[in-house]
Amino acid sequence: MTDTAPRRRGRPPRAGVDQGPGTRDLILEAARQEFSERGYAKASVRGIAKIAGVDSALVHHYFGTKDQVFEAAVAGAFAPAIIGADALAAGPLDAVGERLTRFVFGIWENPATRAPLLAIVRSAVNHDAAAAVFRRLVAAHLLSRIVRQLDLPDGELRAELAAAQLVGAAMLRYVIKVEPLASVPVDEIITRVAPVVQGHLTGSGGAAT
Repeated sequence: MTDTAPRRRGRPPRAGVDQGPGTRDLILEAARQEFSERGYAKASVRGIAKIAGVDSALVHHYFGTKDQVFEAAVAGAFAPAIIGADALAAGPLDAVGERLTRFVFGIWENPATRAPLLAIVRSAVNHDAAAAVFRRLVAAHLLSRIVRQLDLPDGELRAELAAAQLVGAAMLRYVIKVEPLASVPVDEIITRVAPVVQGHLTGSGGAAT
């Protein structure tokens, strides 16, 4: 017998939720497309749902608000960095900045991982809320895990400062394409940026001892 009960707004029926294991990924891919083409400010949950071919309520069910959809899309695009975060703390403490910087720029240099990142980060360039979400995710899910393993004080501040350095450099090189930063060999950038990241992560800073 066919269920003819009306849908309740904002809460899809169970059959709508269980559309298969690929539904969540389908929504995330649609979100990347929507944010890339329309920017963060003009993107909407309704637009994401339309691209994915699902009801808007299903997007809310999986992710919540537009901010949460954006954060999930960023997390998916940045997954290779997040997965590898724990391994980056291994090795000499005085080289963690170089390891982290080389790892992050390696992801940007790889065309396969750069494409989805660009689709998301372009939204963050011209919108403070999107930039804050992106920076927070990098700090919370990547850098803070490294700082915790290093067992250093002021971990949250250290992670935020290192994130600002890496995110800023990546945006200028790969998104805004400011010259000469966009054209110089990536090894030169790593050589210059890594000591700054190392300072943020392990330097004494201005905290009293």
